[in-house]
Amino acid sequence: MPDSTSVLAASTLSDALVKFTNTFGAILAFVAVILLVFFAAGRATGRLAKPVAVVVFVGPAIVLLTAGLVVPALRTAFLSFYNSDSSKNVGVKNYQWAFTTDDIHRVLINTALWIVVAPLVTTALGLSIAVLADRLKRQSVYKSLIFLPMAISFVGASIIWKFVYDYREASRPQIGLLSQLCMALGWSHPPNWILSAPLNTFLLMVIMVWVQTGFAMVVLSAAIKAIPDEIVEAARMDGARGGRLFFYVTVPMIRNTLVVVLTTVMITTLKVFDIVRTMTGGNFKTQVLANEMYSQSFVQGDNGRGAALAVILFVAVLPLVGYNIVQLRRERATR
Repeated sequence: MPDSTSVLAASTLSDALVKFTNTFGAILAFVAVILLVFFAAGRATGRLAKPVAVVVFVGPAIVLLTAGLVVPALRTAFLSFYNSDSSKNVGVKNYQWAFTTDDIHRVLINTALWIVVAPLVTTALGLSIAVLADRLKRQSVYKSLIFLPMAISFVGASIIWKFVYDYREASRPQIGLLSQLCMALGWSHPPNWILSAPLNTFLLMVIMVWVQTGFAMVVLSAAIKAIPDEIVEAARMDGARGGRLFFYVTVPMIRNTLVVVLTTVMITTLKVFDIVRTMTGGNFKTQVLANEMYSQSFVQGDNGRGAALAVILFVAVLPLVGYNIVQLRRERATR
């Protein structure tokens, strides 16, 4: 008789083959439908040509947007008025809990700190590096190295920085880079960085800054290069140099791009989840809104409170997205 291991392996292989076949069949069916639709659109003539083209190219996007964003958003808003197992309507009690509980106040304060400090530091660093790198030879090499963290996920970046912040007793060999540097500089008893509130919140922000600075640098560098040479030369002839040239010419000329970069990083920061989840799990007073939403919904099993926090997060993101869209349209209009 076959042993249990071989039976389990055969069962697992059979399940994998079934799932692969189903997935491959679904992809083939999707491709076949798309080809059929495009074939029908290509055969349409006369008055039907334009409406069919609009349906073919816009219709799938509307369907996917409705199924992937609109319906889940409406369902989440609906669930936010129900209790933990969605069996009873509790009105606005979940929102009252969100704005009157001390623990959630800490979450909101931490989230506010994130969306103020991290984007400002990221944008300032990106702008500074963009200005300085443009004066160096082989600037593409330096920019590539600074942009490299953008290729790393937030989880991967958090694991890297976990080794930087690792702490051991002073009597044991240190493997954490930050602790080792502090001891090399004469600080014999550095703190346990991740446990030290509120310092740990700002240390987690460093990870976001490290990842996003490359994005800010690339976008702002392109904006600086787009400034007409005639304006820069005219400013120099009027005596503008160094800081005056930067603050009175460069910054005003790229103001719209600065705002776009700042709001884009704010949106990313407002939804921060991976860094906090990987580094601390929201413990040690580092909890933020997105991670609290996950914890309420999937750890504590309270769908109502998790949905309420999701709605609060969604509403907080909307003004930033709207402002970003307005700025992008203004920038396009000036070109």
